[in-house]
Amino acid sequence: MPPLTSPTTPVAKYIYARAAENGKRAQCQGGAKNPAIVLPDADMEMSTRILADSAFGCAGQRCLATSVAITVGGARDEFTQAISDAAASRRVGYGMIEGVEMGPVISAESRQRISSLVDKGVSEGARVLVDGREKEVDGFRDGYFVHPTVLDSVAPGSTLSKTEVFGPVLSLMHANDLDEAITIVNDRAFGNQASIFTSSGGAARQFRHEAIAGNIGVNLGVAAPMAFFPFSGWSESFFGDLHAQAHHGFEFYTQTKVVIERWPNTWSRTF
Repeated sequence: MPPLTSPTTPVAKYIYARAAENGKRAQCQGGAKNPAIVLPDADMEMSTRILADSAFGCAGQRCLATSVAITVGGARDEFTQAISDAAASRRVGYGMIEGVEMGPVISAESRQRISSLVDKGVSEGARVLVDGREKEVDGFRDGYFVHPTVLDSVAPGSTLSKTEVFGPVLSLMHANDLDEAITIVNDRAFGNQASIFTSSGGAARQFRHEAIAGNIGVNLGVAAPMAFFPFSGWSESFFGDLHAQAHHGFEFYTQTKVVIERWPNTWSRTF
């Protein structure tokens, strides 16, 4: 288990302060930076399709979107080419048109922020493999579109490796072995989700025990696929007592009562 964290964002601090004043529980969802490890023994076609859906689905605007893919050893070249092809071929446009796979981001400000973070990544040494900036969609020139973007060789510790983009941007990082990859996974402030793609039960077991994240996926790009699934963000991805979904959600809003009774014929100290 990671150490408990104190709220650092203004919103989280405000919620904590108001809850403390009223003697109430606090609950605040934080940001995310969700990594996925791809091992050489993974089904590369399946893994690519799943990770493309996770990274670019909803234009990357969801708290469990995969935003970092970490290849291990021999998976590097094959996965890099496959995910680049998937990003470049994804159809972007108005979501009500048949065949469109990805729509716009939510606002002009969001589009600008995403582009700025990509620029920052390039300035820190990342290499753009698929560039989704400054592209238009026919018939929707005023839409807030950012096409799928893939950056290679994103350095651990860089801005892009730690900042939530909340857009269709996938950063590629590379490791020599699983231990190094897990170290990269755990080198971040957030802890919503982490995934691994492999055919090895041993590798999956090591990952689910060592990865610092509240939601763990094995051959899954989104580790809470339905709204009613448990959602267990860790570290700076969550502040509070109980989480918002599944049984924790019910318990958060429930005032419990404990009743203890005895009906003895004769008094005794023994229970």
